[in-house]
Amino acid sequence: MRVGLPKEIKNHEYRVGLTPQSVLELTRRGHSVLVQTAAGDAIGFSDADYQAAGAQIAADAAAVFAGSELIVKVKEPQAEERARLTPQHTLFTYLHLAPDRPQTDDLLASGATCIAYETVTDAQGRLPLLAPMSEVAGRMSVQAGAHCLEKAQGGRGVLLGGVPGVAPGKVVILGGGVVGSNALAMAVGLGADVTVLDRSVDALRRLDAHYGNRITTLYSTSAAVEEQVLMADLVIGGVLIPGAAAPKLVSAELVSRMKTGAVIVDVAIDQGGCVATAKATTHAEPTYVVDGVVHYCVANMPGGVARTSTLALNNATLPFVLALADKGTRQALNDDPHLLKGLSVAQGELTCASVAEAHGLTAVSPQQMLARLA
Repeated sequence: MRVGLPKEIKNHEYRVGLTPQSVLELTRRGHSVLVQTAAGDAIGFSDADYQAAGAQIAADAAAVFAGSELIVKVKEPQAEERARLTPQHTLFTYLHLAPDRPQTDDLLASGATCIAYETVTDAQGRLPLLAPMSEVAGRMSVQAGAHCLEKAQGGRGVLLGGVPGVAPGKVVILGGGVVGSNALAMAVGLGADVTVLDRSVDALRRLDAHYGNRITTLYSTSAAVEEQVLMADLVIGGVLIPGAAAPKLVSAELVSRMKTGAVIVDVAIDQGGCVATAKATTHAEPTYVVDGVVHYCVANMPGGVARTSTLALNNATLPFVLALADKGTRQALNDDPHLLKGLSVAQGELTCASVAEAHGLTAVSPQQMLARLA
């Protein structure tokens, strides 16, 4: 198969969909790989590295799209990339369609087959391609929040770990999944006063068993969220409903009553955010202030540590990339029900019910679509 690797063009996005090592796995199996020049330069993967792995170097994105069947990316395709997609393409990347109607409409119009990393499952029902980036984002959320709490950044001037004789900062984590548990590890490590809320008693039990009295676990109700958010120095939003828009757990009215200089890091912003006042920001302009509360809502947080993130992501995605290339899209989807869960758009139709619900559209089942694919 002809596999294409375009350079990412989202703001301050330096990750790449394939490392040179991943390219080598593909070329050794007889596939051709076309890499856009300088795709990995920013994180130490040179054109020479890709050529040594057997790839050909393309002058621009247009050449990559024109010469490839399978396009492997990291972030959702931007408008100019979506315009290059055709019915002959299979796109494998993060999509996050539920909060993004323009992208949804463009992918439908393209006729391409689009498989979303974030809804591919495993035998335990987990999300193995979302997990590595959620781990990174969860850990980064505490770093970002601690920085934003500095007075010069608009924050309260609170040191999360405190010092002898001074109480630590209070961190409230909404969601005890992959993002939340990784944020929790970082916050506890800094010595913060940490409370985590979740609606899964099993998740709370797991965290309590690990951390004991170093943290507080609470079942997530509206009253509990309100009480904790109002006391917080740093709120981290880490909730997820696979493929769907994130629920709004923190209202604008509640934000207006938070401590002046408190910080919100909404990691769920990729799926629309769990805070009503959250809007996606970029690494270039990561924060804004609403009612005296600093909001950090960067939609591609792991891009800030792009080399680590790329290596972690490739560890998870490579087996699926190889299956798509070796077997072809239809056979790979047919053989792996977990990969099929990632099918979001094909032949101008939605195949993800939660995305269809978010936009008031209709969807066919992935199984129905699979029967139509050539």
